[in-house]
Amino acid sequence: MLNAAVRCALALVLAVAAGMKLYGARSSQAALGTFGLRSPVLRWAVWGGLVAAELGLAAGVALGSSIAAYAASALLIAFAAVLAVALARRRGGAPCACFGSRSRVTRTALARNLGLAAAFAVTPLLPGHEPTVEQWLALGLGAALIGVAALGVAVLALAREVGMLRLQIAPQSALEIPDEGPPLGVGTNLIERFDPGPGAELALAVFSSEGCHVCRALEPALATFEREPLVDLRVFEEQRDLDVWRALEIPGSPYAVALDLGGVVLAKGTFNTLGQLESVLGSAERRAREPAHA
Repeated sequence: MLNAAVRCALALVLAVAAGMKLYGARSSQAALGTFGLRSPVLRWAVWGGLVAAELGLAAGVALGSSIAAYAASALLIAFAAVLAVALARRRGGAPCACFGSRSRVTRTALARNLGLAAAFAVTPLLPGHEPTVEQWLALGLGAALIGVAALGVAVLALAREVGMLRLQIAPQSALEIPDEGPPLGVGTNLIERFDPGPGAELALAVFSSEGCHVCRALEPALATFEREPLVDLRVFEEQRDLDVWRALEIPGSPYAVALDLGGVVLAKGTFNTLGQLESVLGSAERRAREPAHA
């Protein structure tokens, strides 16, 4: 049973990795930008391929396929090679999406992938014997539980995405009034309140207040931006950060201000949905590329 136990344990590792990618689908896809995948369509395709490959290999390894075990070993070696390149390019600490969006590019992750690759490679060589009927039933039950767990994670991820879509059913552009808030194209020391990571390109300040019901409803959506490696988000509460509110003449909440990493205001506006908040980022990205800003 040693062979069967090792196979089930390694299959569970692959299933968990796929499940974590499904649970944090949006942020896991964004984390692939660490490896140079800038196109959202390309990130989505690679993310989907990885999830499908990991779930398929998990099922094959659990059922005793030597080909699946060797394929899983090759996949993990490829992961290790990609991590090694990222480390060589000084991307250490950036998101890697190995086990969801919170995984990071580290030497520990590199060693983990190499260790798992070795474990998958030697699994077919472990001694084994013809399982009894009870052992086959136990293996089948284990594989079924792995499938149910992966399906549960997929359902949760789908429910979360549906909730995000509901937040977007409203006008998609934030209300940007030139005379409200900080002037566009002007530098501000607000950037000193941020601590952007190695992959961040923009800073996003969200202004909220205690009595704002819309702000409370948008908190789950804001959590997705906090896991976005390309955007450093900070929330400024009216009572706690009253000095910032007054300095920037914030008209009310919820309100957003997008800045480049030099502190220049690129976009701003009042928003009520996730789509409107994303429009602030979209305007900031577009203006950041304009020749005048460069």
